[in-house]
Amino acid sequence: MAEHILVVDDEPRFIRLIEANLQTEGFEVLMAKNGKEAVDLVATQKPDLVLMDVMMPEMDGFQACERIREFSIVPIIMLTAKGDEEHKVRALNMGADDYVVKPFSATELLARVRAVMRRSQRTAPEFADSLFTRGELRIDFARAEVSQGDQPVALSATEYRLLLQFARNAGKTLTAEDLLRNVWGPEYSEEKEILWVSISRLRQKLERDPKNPELIVTHSGEGYMMP
Repeated sequence: MAEHILVVDDEPRFIRLIEANLQTEGFEVLMAKNGKEAVDLVATQKPDLVLMDVMMPEMDGFQACERIREFSIVPIIMLTAKGDEEHKVRALNMGADDYVVKPFSATELLARVRAVMRRSQRTAPEFADSLFTRGELRIDFARAEVSQGDQPVALSATEYRLLLQFARNAGKTLTAEDLLRNVWGPEYSEEKEILWVSISRLRQKLERDPKNPELIVTHSGEGYMMP
């Protein structure tokens, strides 16, 4: 069955161009012209991936991404005309899995789409036990559920895969390159911003004091570790 990609942009010509490239690769395309329509379509049509522009009327891409993350872990790639660090970090903080800066080539976009789709379909690593605990942190691998004490913790698919890397390698220091390669893929080995923001989001959700982390600690010059 063909995978469905939702393309969200307020420029019809741009949507048609992306649609043509995606259809050539065998994807089915859904279309929305603003963030509000995108949220509704994710809820009702459940696409396999979302490509979403940032600057749109009614509800911009940042707002739509944040809203979608309240009920869905669908992979989201943000399309932005601004490549500065502030906009990239904001997109990731809203829950985006990746971003592509306009203008971009069809080859670049399709490579990013394939990479995000590939890791969204990747099976979770196997563990000898069905449960993992560290202090009040609890990971139920069978259900892919995370809780802190009695409270469930909502993680995006990328955040969950990152957490699994730390759980599987508890007690070991993991370099940024290791984490990027194993969670995002080899083509992301230089995308340190994605890793920094994702670790920050995990700490905000899991740590009692994110500024003094106990579950995901930084070893300066070496990497990160779950003690």
